Amino acid sequence: MMPPLCCCLLRRVFFFAAAVVIVLFSSVSVAQIPGFQSIDCGGSGNYTDELGLDWTGDEAYVGGGGGTTASISGERRRPYRRVRYFPADGRKYCYRVGVRARTRYLVRASFLYGNFDGSRTAVVGTLGELTYRLDLNGFPASGWACSYLAEIEDDAPATARRFKLYIPGLPEVTKPTVDIGENAPGKYRVYQPGYDNISLPFLLPFAFRKTDDSARGPILNAMEIYSYIPILPASPDAVAMDALAARYEQHSWAREGGDPCVPSTWSWLTCTSSRVIAINLSGYNLTGAIPPELAALPCLQEIRLDNNMLTGPIPDLSASTNLTVIYSGNKHLRVGKQEEQRNVIIGISAVVGIALLVAAALCCYCYAYNNVYVSVSGRKYAAQEGSAAGNSKSIVSAEQKKKKATAAAAGGVNKKQEEMGMMAMAAGHPLEFEVSELEAATSKFARRIGSGGFGVVYYGRLGDGREIAVKVASNGNESIQGKKQLVNEVTLLSRIHHRNLVAFLGYCCEGYMLVYEFMHNGSLKEQLPGMSWVRRLQVAEDAGKGIEYLHCGCTPAIIHRDIKTSNILLDAHMRAKVSDLGLSKSNSTSTTITTHVRGTLGYLDPHYYVSQQLTDKSDLYSFGIILLELISGRPPILLTDAGAGASLGPWAKSHYESGDIEAIVDPSLRGRYRDVHSVWKVAETAVRCIDADPRGRPSMPEVIKDIQEAIALEMPSSDSERPAASFFSPGVGAAGMRSSATVRSHDLVMDNLMYDSSFCDSLNLPRTPR
Repeated sequence: MMPPLCCCLLRRVFFFAAAVVIVLFSSVSVAQIPGFQSIDCGGSGNYTDELGLDWTGDEAYVGGGGGTTASISGERRRPYRRVRYFPADGRKYCYRVGVRARTRYLVRASFLYGNFDGSRTAVVGTLGELTYRLDLNGFPASGWACSYLAEIEDDAPATARRFKLYIPGLPEVTKPTVDIGENAPGKYRVYQPGYDNISLPFLLPFAFRKTDDSARGPILNAMEIYSYIPILPASPDAVAMDALAARYEQHSWAREGGDPCVPSTWSWLTCTSSRVIAINLSGYNLTGAIPPELAALPCLQEIRLDNNMLTGPIPDLSASTNLTVIYSGNKHLRVGKQEEQRNVIIGISAVVGIALLVAAALCCYCYAYNNVYVSVSGRKYAAQEGSAAGNSKSIVSAEQKKKKATAAAAGGVNKKQEEMGMMAMAAGHPLEFEVSELEAATSKFARRIGSGGFGVVYYGRLGDGREIAVKVASNGNESIQGKKQLVNEVTLLSRIHHRNLVAFLGYCCEGYMLVYEFMHNGSLKEQLPGMSWVRRLQVAEDAGKGIEYLHCGCTPAIIHRDIKTSNILLDAHMRAKVSDLGLSKSNSTSTTITTHVRGTLGYLDPHYYVSQQLTDKSDLYSFGIILLELISGRPPILLTDAGAGASLGPWAKSHYESGDIEAIVDPSLRGRYRDVHSVWKVAETAVRCIDADPRGRPSMPEVIKDIQEAIALEMPSSDSERPAASFFSPGVGAAGMRSSATVRSHDLVMDNLMYDSSFCDSLNLPRTPR
């Protein structure tokens, strides 16, 4: 048996294709010249052309697609009158030709430009320029790119149309000039300039601009961009899947052809590493028994057979471990003996698992019940014993009880209850420090290292050698509001622990102080000038992971509300940690919290400011501004020549959308990054984060993934070095590649949220009553 040779057509044929002729060098002699087989794509029947070549229509070689007549001026040859085209419906279309194993074959395809669907066949830049942006799935990467240019106007002067291609960051592509009259004289004569090896970003802005000596604007008929993908070995499941598809050859879904997994999968399959892992035949009107070929797929994890008309028993599928079979809606399908045994095993396992969970829960309850209790005003709060470290002591001691009792006798009962309640909320985690301990550690608060809305921060060193930062509340923050902020921060910090959050060590109730680990390199705001691009990316990743933990790793989730460069601190190794949770909010009820607006000018989400509806997307806006700061080195509020303030976000977004990334980049970084695509990647992520509509903003895990991809571009492995682009050259074949370009409108949407320095008072924006 000879395996098929498949020429997979995975893309929609656009307006540039008129006819396709495939010449196959085969060991089977079906033409007048032994060894050659000529197929008329879109044609029908057998015929001999004027050159004496024997042609065969392609109906027997491909399933699906449509055939139509192409309009090609002056073309009379029959093989070029018809065209086969395929819709962009997610299915896989292949030409199948019998071949012999271990035999080399040559496949040669011929294309002509022509109009086959009656649509407009060119875009003309009447104002002298055509500007586009493409979303390139699978990029940044090296790829193959080709444009198709053909004159379609009858009265166009032969030498009147000259233009150049401009791509930001790729100045070498602007050197050649396209001259339609010289390169493709006459109507519908196509010229195909392109690059056979060019490095492109994930978001590709480009423009065709006419030259000074051109009387007409540029023209573009079509463009193709492919990424190079490795040639993978055939799927080991191909034989079983071909046998399965052969059972239902009357259905169109079973005639997609080619390998079931490579280079792309059949529309009803899911593959990993060339193995079939999922089959979805739900609602396909299948009849008869379940195909036995399913038992020959060892990596299969899920089969959807529901809502069909299958009958008989479910076969033994035990060869596929961890397999889920969904077969509801098949009234006459019965569970076989193997399936019954499987269900019994699953049931027993579930009962045993539940019993173990209940036992574990009881153990935890008993352990918690036997902990030491502290009584405060008739209420009990749990506190663990033995939590003292260094010169610090446990949250509650006999001496502290005595001190609080004395305060209560003096009329300070309410204050005592508030302070003890704050300590109880932190039970088992932070330590309570005496004022005298912190005075000794800080040399009586001699070294001031920072300040914020809560108060002043001082450097200190405990008796055990640990360096600390002591945050002391200012006089104003000893008010009720200041106490609430202190309690809020202690409550939150007592239950969260992450390597990218500044570690909370303890507190002191008497002086309203919080104790943190000392961060040797200060804040990102201080260190940003002069920081390398790779270091900035690493800082962004670290800070992003800290915020991701607050959003996704805490129950209930925590919204920071005040993310800014001064709240991202750097340790001795320049690793970033998020600090200052005093304004944070726990979100235990829904994804939206109605609250009074809190935050910092320049980082505050405009949507949150107007609506007072707080979500995790508000933190994403603030983080997007930080990403733009990392790229540009500019502050969040820009001072104009007139002295007014403007937001960094809209300014950077306007340059980004016009394709001018160099205008955004910090001058100290220019020429110091390895790959400009990493800058594009972070800029694109930042622009998404500051989207005016919170629903358009990404999640924090998505942002981290993008940052990690940018880091990979700056620090690629040796085997992933990407070659530089070649010069402008005639287009070449794209076998083994797939299209990944989707044209998006080139109309730029400008952000109108420009704020001045008197943000909260002078904005004439509607606000929800408080």
